[in-house]
Amino acid sequence: MSLRCGGVSGILGSRVLGNYLYSQYKTLSSLPDKKKEFLQNGPDLQDFVSGDLSDKNTWAEYKGNLKRQKGERLSLPPWLKTEIPIGKNYNKLKNTLRNLNLHTVCEEARCPNIGECWGGGEYATATATIMLMGDTCTRGCRFCSVKTARKPPPLDSNEPYNTAKAIAEWGLDYVVLTSVDRDDLPDGGAEHFAKTVSHLKERNSNILVECLTPDFGGDMKSVEKVALSGLDVYAHNVETVPELQRKVRDPRANFNQSLQVLKHAKKVQPGIISKTSIMLGLGETDEQVYSTMKGEFFLKNLVAKRKTRTI
Repeated sequence: MSLRCGGVSGILGSRVLGNYLYSQYKTLSSLPDKKKEFLQNGPDLQDFVSGDLSDKNTWAEYKGNLKRQKGERLSLPPWLKTEIPIGKNYNKLKNTLRNLNLHTVCEEARCPNIGECWGGGEYATATATIMLMGDTCTRGCRFCSVKTARKPPPLDSNEPYNTAKAIAEWGLDYVVLTSVDRDDLPDGGAEHFAKTVSHLKERNSNILVECLTPDFGGDMKSVEKVALSGLDVYAHNVETVPELQRKVRDPRANFNQSLQVLKHAKKVQPGIISKTSIMLGLGETDEQVYSTMKGEFFLKNLVAKRKTRTI
């Protein structure tokens, strides 16, 4: 399964809540040019970075000193420290999830940033990425903490409705749906995804929906079913550079198959945004990252087109 969560932020004429965009339009295809351009082109890394670290917390203090010396205790850099998750919003989301028997990537993948996303704040909306089709995956990628089994429990037929109900209670304007891999199902769970999107749009036609999907074993009919479900963003992660695919991902997944998933989703529904992510720090080289990002498919379909920037 895939672990990255997604969101949209920025300063627009429309209202922005935390990391999520409020829009008065029903689907992405109906957005006016300026708002559609914003979704397609950004935000940039700088939109997520604010303020400077104090002098004592700069990288220079840690560079070359990342191993504990004899007799000393090496502290984590401040940017790796997180607070214990607490607060009203955190408890509200957790209680809602448990009452409706829903799962999130935040919990199942043991994300250290759960307190920030679920806690929200004075000017931020508490958010969570819903993980559909249970908490047990049929694949065993080496980077993932989600439980695995060859034949997970059956799907909860009420989950699409309950998911829409929970999101309506939270008042989110942008939601991310992801899932475990379900190779035990004929369509990989594509119909389950589509039903969830349908219920969400029925309850709130203004909501923007992103689906971060599995590769469905390369079954393009399943990809097509999700792409045509009414979602606004089709996301599927290639996870890492081509050279590390076998080391990092389950053997049933591969780089080219993931690219074909994204390509087909865009082909059958040109109006959607296609999106992917890779993890860094798994042993890849800078050259491998550059080569991946400069690939023809990435440049044509996935990399934000900015006249003043190059990769």
